[in-house]
Amino acid sequence: MELGLSLPTKANSWEVCKRAEELGYSRAWFYDTVLLNAEIFAAMGAAAMKTSRIKLCAGVIIPSNRIAPVTASGLATLNALAPGRIVFGVSTGFTGRRTLGLKPVTLARMEKYIAVVHGLLAGETVDWDEEGAARKIRLIDPERGLVNVEDPIPTVLSAFGPRARRLTGKLGAGWIGPACWPEKEQADLEDYRAVFGEFGHDMEDHHAILGAGGCVLDEGEPADGPRAMAHAGPFAAIAFHNLAEEETFGSLFGSSDHFPFQEELAAYRKVYEAYEPADARYLSNHRGHLMYVRPDEKHLNERVIRGLSLTGTKAELVERLRGIRDAGYHQVMYHTMPGHENEMLERWADVMEAV
Repeated sequence: MELGLSLPTKANSWEVCKRAEELGYSRAWFYDTVLLNAEIFAAMGAAAMKTSRIKLCAGVIIPSNRIAPVTASGLATLNALAPGRIVFGVSTGFTGRRTLGLKPVTLARMEKYIAVVHGLLAGETVDWDEEGAARKIRLIDPERGLVNVEDPIPTVLSAFGPRARRLTGKLGAGWIGPACWPEKEQADLEDYRAVFGEFGHDMEDHHAILGAGGCVLDEGEPADGPRAMAHAGPFAAIAFHNLAEEETFGSLFGSSDHFPFQEELAAYRKVYEAYEPADARYLSNHRGHLMYVRPDEKHLNERVIRGLSLTGTKAELVERLRGIRDAGYHQVMYHTMPGHENEMLERWADVMEAV
């Protein structure tokens, strides 16, 4: 099983990628969250120039935020800088849409978007719907070497629900699923694999990635201590950011009815309802998203962090990751936090080495 990392994109993310490559990480995933993180293709370009082995993954692009021709051109450009090391990650959108006050795009829209990007990268002339009409477009003169469409660029979908997983299998794409608890992780993986095979794809080509976050604790270190809060707290907070907005945007993980931390959710909803302006609470809700814990997020306690992240001692996490490996996942991709990257990279590499 491979170890990957994801990171809130910043201009000098190449520094994190370079260190990750030295430690044996296989992939680096760059967030494409407009208005919150740095411009993804610029940061990936810098990382391409400073690394030589690690795969650089757009994690993930949202159809509404980049028109398909721009995405295809950007991926092909990166592929010229890092041949065969670029991955096209895509989804319907969570924070990257909510920071704009928007719900996720539809699966149908995403499927059309992926088809256009794939067609362009394959050198085809494709129909592209824009401004109310279909137009024929293609990458013009790619043989001049300004971009690289020769080395393959794999596609990976971040797909948390059954309909999205079905589309992933239909496309024969790689899949990112969420870390939660072993039984659901196993069920989600089996669903992805079943659909992948149903559409006739070679099972040797499927690739399952578990997206996780957490903290490697020292013996006796509390899960709500300063370091654990900095490393794991932002990941645990995602569920609350999501559910506080479910009436407006829907829910990324399903209804809050069966959420195991109802008392903490009720406390955070009171905080959320005080955000101003009232018609744009998402602007405050997503501050620090997957980067830091805000002072008003006092509902994040030891029980929450242990329940919503992979947080534990090295021995506990080795056992947990062995279970994920044995379930059939190919990669664990965990979230790094700005200002803590080097320590997190080293601690998780040490855990994976023991796995």
